Amino acid sequence: MTATSPRRSATRERLHRAAVTLFAEQGLSATTVEQIAERAGVAKGTVYYNFSGKTELFEELLRDGVASLTGVLRRAADATPGGALPALEAMVGAGLSFVAGHLDLVRLLVAEQWRTNRAWYPTLLVVRRQLVGVVEEVLADGVKSGELRPDLDIELTSGALVGMVLTGALDWQAFHPERDQDEVRGALAVLLHGRLGAGDAGHGGPPEAREDGR
Repeated sequence: MTATSPRRSATRERLHRAAVTLFAEQGLSATTVEQIAERAGVAKGTVYYNFSGKTELFEELLRDGVASLTGVLRRAADATPGGALPALEAMVGAGLSFVAGHLDLVRLLVAEQWRTNRAWYPTLLVVRRQLVGVVEEVLADGVKSGELRPDLDIELTSGALVGMVLTGALDWQAFHPERDQDEVRGALAVLLHGRLGAGDAGHGGPPEAREDGR
């Protein structure tokens, strides 16, 4: 049986699902290999046959999960005509849909990203760079075309926008699950349109204040 055989791929997928659920529920440190095996319905040795341990398993979850999210955002941007702001709004909607369908994974990513002393942290930096890079490309295009403000800090803004979508989606799922996704997307879109446009450069107050001459 090769590493790419359907049977082994199915086993690894079961281990992925079991691990991400347990990691999200009780944290990476508190989760044991035995618990992952039990949740997946396999022997403990099966976990070690596929992964050297929890760290390697978590790193693969990071790579696969963030790669999927990155692809979702990129496709949303590429499929949306009209410039940077419509592309960013489409990415917000795509990100909300992704979180709704991968809640445990995103909870885990948000919770673990601050633990910089972990063995897997270098992997997190690499995959985060890939994810944020998709947003940076859209922002850079918008600045270049004049659609977005010329003084935009692309590096910091891209990270903030990714964080806004992920934490906003988690807040929606945890505290406002009765709200429609379009409502949440609309609320986040207000933030996008309110301060990124080229017409906002050099102004410190909200639009209504500027209209009053203050």
